[in-house]
Amino acid sequence: MLSHARRHRPFGRDAMAGWLFVLPVIIVLGLFLVLPVVMAAWVSVSDWTGRGSPFSSTVNFVGIDNYRDLLGEPGLAQRDFGTSIRNNVYYVLLVVPTQTAVALFLAVLVNKRIKSRGFFRTAFYFPSVTSSVAITVLFLFLFSASGAVNRMLSFIGLRGPNWFADPRGIIHIGLGWLGVDQPPAALTDGSLLGVNWWEWASGPSVAMCVFIVLAVFTTSGTFMLLFLSALQNIQAEIEEAAIVDGTTGWQRFRLITLPMLRPTIATVITLGLVGTWQVFDQIYTGTRGGPAKTTLTPAYQSYSASFLNQNWGQGAAIAFVLFAIIVVLTAVQRSLLRERDNDGKPGRVLSTLSFRRNAGGDS
Repeated sequence: MLSHARRHRPFGRDAMAGWLFVLPVIIVLGLFLVLPVVMAAWVSVSDWTGRGSPFSSTVNFVGIDNYRDLLGEPGLAQRDFGTSIRNNVYYVLLVVPTQTAVALFLAVLVNKRIKSRGFFRTAFYFPSVTSSVAITVLFLFLFSASGAVNRMLSFIGLRGPNWFADPRGIIHIGLGWLGVDQPPAALTDGSLLGVNWWEWASGPSVAMCVFIVLAVFTTSGTFMLLFLSALQNIQAEIEEAAIVDGTTGWQRFRLITLPMLRPTIATVITLGLVGTWQVFDQIYTGTRGGPAKTTLTPAYQSYSASFLNQNWGQGAAIAFVLFAIIVVLTAVQRSLLRERDNDGKPGRVLSTLSFRRNAGGDS
């Protein structure tokens, strides 16, 4: 017992050897991760303008003023932040479910024994390794007023001279076609983060919809690989047992494949949430927040406040608010999709499936 305790002492000879091995990693993480986060936290509660050291005597502590300007004080900063949050909410709600469904569909498709399966896997994954700047420029060219997409839409009477530059959301555009041009009074009285409810319900602009299509196009291939790896880890005996039980392909997918893919689905959604809330490079390359700030995102607003307006305190505050949003939504998502006891286990899934078949409850 004494020798066992001696071997596991935190400062014993073996422990010191272990600390020496991990010390370089600790130093690197401390210098390039922990220290920048601490500095950014200080900047978010200061009036640093980007000149000199943020810890110099000329930099004043302003407390929560930068956060109050964004969240509690009516003004341009709050309205821009509210607009960016609205734009990003629509971006997240449309991109994450779509890219997850498309990635799962592609994974199931290329997991089958079909001809040229390797070619299709490469083709579906190729957009994910393409430069985001190059593919953003390509999409802007395709969807411009004189682009190929607009020319194709002209054949069905949907071409407009400046539809890509229209600042209205697609819901407002649809209501405009129905003759609804004025908002009801109930939607203009209240507001959230300086944006009234009528603007919150506008939907994404046409320009933002292009970025949504771009995100799905470029990320589905990466998530397809995650689903494909999970599908190949499902034992063939499980599917064979289900076939013997007389199930259809849809029943096997719904009652066996999906439950066993629960951890991968949770991972894909988590990565999707983090990535969509941090969208920046497409906005920077494409529209710089236009038209009329309908593609403005919190990440780009943080960059704009810091590097363009030299308001580094506000830019850091936006980054920390965005970090809090990502953490909260990720925690909620993981609590909703966490794997419960016995869920997705082959024995339980097969017994449930067999019971439903014998009872005639699942056709």
